[in-house]
Amino acid sequence: MDNLKQSKAVKVSNNYWIKVVVLFFLGWILMYATRTIFNPIMGVIGENFGLSNTQLGLANSIFFLTYAIAQVPFGVIGDKLGRKLVITIGFVIMAVMTYFSGIATTFGMFLIIRAIAGIGQGAYYGPQYALSTESIPKNKLTLGTAIINSGMAFGTSGGYLLSSKLVLENGEHWSRPFFIMAIPTIIVAILFYTMLKEHVIRPEDDKISEEKKPTENKVSFKSIISNKNLVAAFILCFTSIYANFVIITWLPSFLIAERGFVGTSVGFISSLVPWASIPGALIFARIADKSGSTKKLVYILMPLAIISVFSIAFVTNRTLLILVLILYGLTGKLAIDPIIVAYVTKNAPSGSLSTTLSAYNFIGMSGSILAPYITGFLADSIGSMKVGFYLACILLVIGLVVFAVVAKDVKEPEKV
Repeated sequence: MDNLKQSKAVKVSNNYWIKVVVLFFLGWILMYATRTIFNPIMGVIGENFGLSNTQLGLANSIFFLTYAIAQVPFGVIGDKLGRKLVITIGFVIMAVMTYFSGIATTFGMFLIIRAIAGIGQGAYYGPQYALSTESIPKNKLTLGTAIINSGMAFGTSGGYLLSSKLVLENGEHWSRPFFIMAIPTIIVAILFYTMLKEHVIRPEDDKISEEKKPTENKVSFKSIISNKNLVAAFILCFTSIYANFVIITWLPSFLIAERGFVGTSVGFISSLVPWASIPGALIFARIADKSGSTKKLVYILMPLAIISVFSIAFVTNRTLLILVLILYGLTGKLAIDPIIVAYVTKNAPSGSLSTTLSAYNFIGMSGSILAPYITGFLADSIGSMKVGFYLACILLVIGLVVFAVVAKDVKEPEKV
């Protein structure tokens, strides 16, 4: 297997990494747009199927349950059989299931379709970051990852605006956004298969001695879960993603039910978070590439994120609400994620990068499974969504404390 992998390695130009960044940027746009088109119109779909907030939360949770479960298997398959193939198959599944979501006639059918769509999305994270990490020059890794991740922001905003414009403002059927999003998804799947390369050799790799090049493909879960730095990063990721998906899932409904926003303004105000995350991610990623200190940036970003999540639920003044949404975008999950991803890649065991990243995202995305359902349940039980935001703050504090106590800054990958 090792000889076969090395024989397939191909040299790429200095600019190949730019192509990779653009492709994966587009991939994240579609990953998040196909998720978030559902959120502004949850109330409409709920009325159509006669659902409670808890059941609507379940529709999101079932999607992220299958997404999270699929992470590690697809990461292993990607390491063994090829990351490009795994990503392409996942996007084809996602495109088909996004289209089928729009033709569901019962809530049970809708849940099954969304669950399969989650499986398709589960093929992306680990293999994508493994391919991009191999392709992006080391001195641009965090910045390149931040640019890729900014696709999440564009996708979140696009999904919000598309469904709120078509359904909430224009009164079109709730299925229309799903039909529209299926088309670019299948197109990008084709681009992945035709334009990406496996096992690339960057120009800078020619200067690395042969003994430092990857020579093994052994996947060791023990080496992953026994690494304290990785475990701390996994916990921080879980708490960060939990808070993020409380906001992504329930902010549009919160704005409608508890802050009086209507129509396209719901999508616009909700989009402030992803829009603000773009400059935040790029600025802090650049700082991370230069300083090499993950913990210092975590100490800056996490407390501000905690304050902003608390304030989203607490403040009633619309101007202040807009300001705290922007603050969360600048300092929250989308800003901190490229920093933590780069940190994980430095600590990943040799030959198991795709698997390590999939494990990282599997644990992190467990937060996305719990957040929609728990917040919906609390809203039904207490009569307000605010308590869901407060719970997210508590978890963020826990994640920050664990990372501060357990994790250590490293500049080079640990020997495993």
